[in-house]
Amino acid sequence: MAIMKILAYPDQFLREPVKPVDKIDDPLQEIIEDMADTMYDAPGVGLAAIQAGIDRSIIVYDAEADLEARKFEVLINPKIIEYHGVTISENEGCLSVPDFRCDVRRAERIIVEGLDRDGKHMKFEVEGTPAVILQHEIDHLNGILFIDRVSALKRQIYKRKRQKMLKSE
Repeated sequence: MAIMKILAYPDQFLREPVKPVDKIDDPLQEIIEDMADTMYDAPGVGLAAIQAGIDRSIIVYDAEADLEARKFEVLINPKIIEYHGVTISENEGCLSVPDFRCDVRRAERIIVEGLDRDGKHMKFEVEGTPAVILQHEIDHLNGILFIDRVSALKRQIYKRKRQKMLKSE
């Protein structure tokens, strides 16, 4: 398996909505495994295909972030169909938004549907940390970054800091 390059803000590709997966085959299974390897290597708790430069509706996630167990979940063409309650995702971060963490308002519980890695339809309810992870990753599939969900002031401060950092590289 291979570690993929994770795109970082302000890469405009991250702003593009992805295309649905229409064929589940061996090359797709390889992409899924590479995404999982990349997520664990980063280390992170979730990764959307768009973050690895792949224009497809795929996410991998592991709320435990357990590299040894590697009990990651896969969702293909996921959609949130219901939102319930409100919670604050404290100190949320993103592999594509380096060096920035912030509290983000998210739904406490969600109902999600999509396909598993074998193409089987799934519909399930999730709450707490897994719900936050799924909202974050599904946002990526729609071209939304978590900094879009924070105050304009915090977003501007981060943008300036990131531009300064990129100029010095």
